[in-house]
Amino acid sequence: MSIIVEFFVAPDDTTASLALRAGPGRGFESLLVGNFDPVVAVVEWECLLAGGSFEELVGAGEPRIVAARDNGGGIVLAISPRLSTALADATHSRLSDVASSWTQLRAEEGEVIPTEIAEAIVGDLAALVSSARRQNQSVYCRVA
Repeated sequence: MSIIVEFFVAPDDTTASLALRAGPGRGFESLLVGNFDPVVAVVEWECLLAGGSFEELVGAGEPRIVAARDNGGGIVLAISPRLSTALADATHSRLSDVASSWTQLRAEEGEVIPTEIAEAIVGDLAALVSSARRQNQSVYCRVA
């Protein structure tokens, strides 16, 4: 089963929620990736970059769901301000370390994500977050 994961920049939750059905469209800066669970990934990345436990973050309502279809037909979630800051402020070396740690976490769960792919995802997401911050916007994730 393929999972389409698209991180994208939007000015607010209302605008981001419109991407639920057909994606963010050409007017939005985005990053298309796939075949991993971004709901788990964003929590793991936040733990690795900013600290805290998986259970604490989930208990605090992360990741925040902006829009969802019934019957698992897709979701749009917001990247937390804390994760956004950590991604934007991280050095290339730190992002590489996080990607490596993330691949190890996923391997423990039986999911194989090559380190090079993980580094590209985390690095490209950090660049997208930095771009969004310069525009005073936020990053969201659509899962289909």
